Amino acid sequence: MKYLQIFFVALVAFEHIYFMILELFFWDKPRGLKAFGMKLEEAKITKTLAKNQGLYNGFLAAGLIWALVHKTNFEELAAFFLICVTLAGIYGSYTTKNIKIFYVQAIPAILGILTLIL
Repeated sequence: MKYLQIFFVALVAFEHIYFMILELFFWDKPRGLKAFGMKLEEAKITKTLAKNQGLYNGFLAAGLIWALVHKTNFEELAAFFLICVTLAGIYGSYTTKNIKIFYVQAIPAILGILTLIL
């Protein structure tokens, strides 16, 4: 495994651990409200959805960590989960009309995919 590949896979994994924590535990707290640009009333209404979303982000992080520790199939596993993250970032950015999601979620995953290809 090349160091740059490991760096991007780990970066995306840590991002998704952070997203998971925000969505599961801080959605309706000041940190979550600020991160997602919401008001408390909105957060309370969508809290259950956010917890579900956080769980999915945890699964993406777990898959990327699995890739990092599974040395024989690192590239295949990393590619699969990075593609999943990329698609989620593109879809999330498109459906919410928030380009920041694309830059924060999809771009690091795309860079990771490029390191695997090149």
